[in-house]
Amino acid sequence: MSEKIPVGVLGATGSVGQRFVTLLAEHPWFDLVLLTGSTRSAGMPYGEAVNWMQATPLPPRVAAITVQQSMPPLPARMLFSALGGEVAGPLETELARAGHVIISNASSHRMDPDVPLIVPEVNADHLELARRQSFGDGAIFTNPNCSTIGLAMALKPLMNVFGVQEVLCVTMQALSGAGVPGVPSLAIMDNVIPFIDGEEEKVESEAAKILGTLRGDGIVPAELTISAQCNRVAVLDGHTECVSVRLSRPAELEEIKESFHRFSGEPQRLRLPSAPSRPIHLCEQPDRPQPRLDRDTGGGMTVSIGRLRPCPILDVKFVCLSHNTLRGAAGGAVLLAELLAAKDMMAGITVPGPGDGS
Repeated sequence: MSEKIPVGVLGATGSVGQRFVTLLAEHPWFDLVLLTGSTRSAGMPYGEAVNWMQATPLPPRVAAITVQQSMPPLPARMLFSALGGEVAGPLETELARAGHVIISNASSHRMDPDVPLIVPEVNADHLELARRQSFGDGAIFTNPNCSTIGLAMALKPLMNVFGVQEVLCVTMQALSGAGVPGVPSLAIMDNVIPFIDGEEEKVESEAAKILGTLRGDGIVPAELTISAQCNRVAVLDGHTECVSVRLSRPAELEEIKESFHRFSGEPQRLRLPSAPSRPIHLCEQPDRPQPRLDRDTGGGMTVSIGRLRPCPILDVKFVCLSHNTLRGAAGGAVLLAELLAAKDMMAGITVPGPGDGS
């Protein structure tokens, strides 16, 4: 690629912002040129402003970038938003009106009728919804809730082949999903917390939008009923979900396994840099998937499914696992940005042909 696309990260000092930095610092298509933060950190070198908590060292080039405030004009058109929910909504709107393309990990705009809520392998066709936005050259695209992504990836192959009517989902969600400083240690040690504010509502409503159909006036939500129960558990990374599904037609377990094995999407067809070769990995071991052993499958971008068996109440049940800060947050948003660029959804921003990540 002769020239990389300049990009920035909004809210770069937080936990998701730091994940964005690690993924973008050496990205083959994107050039990280902008980092924003609070008024406290604005004007400081990023290396001084951030409490770096990633397993890999902070690249010196990135550490030297001066943190700016998240206000237009900004020196990159494509912006990855790791802003907190209390400020993300109005600020992302302002930046889109100023001509920026926002790929947001915040919840503020996910359910807006003209904003695509995208899992790239599941509903890439929903990108077209952004053409109905009134931001001129700007746009907003959103990444779903971290627990919703794993569920939507698991349900999509079943919907494609058999249809899905009802879903029961119990999540066991990692501590990193609560951000920094997160859950107090004395609250989570020797404990499970059976409440995550707003999480169950997000899983139920977002999944219906993601799995819905794009029509003339917008997205028609999928006609399925989802009941979610969400729990915080003492795991660092990786959301585990126990799922039971009622299908629209009977299916043998071997048929269901085949639907998972065969599942693929636009990121794989286009060979995008962040796309795993197989978006779903089916675990054959009786005690998998497990967060510690399976969350990094496919570079943290693959959803692992196991314990597939008949359900005596519905039709089939299984366990799925996804890395909540990679596939469920920064990694999913970067993959979405790659999809936007590869499909030429942003005027003036172009990338190499499919599969050329050099």
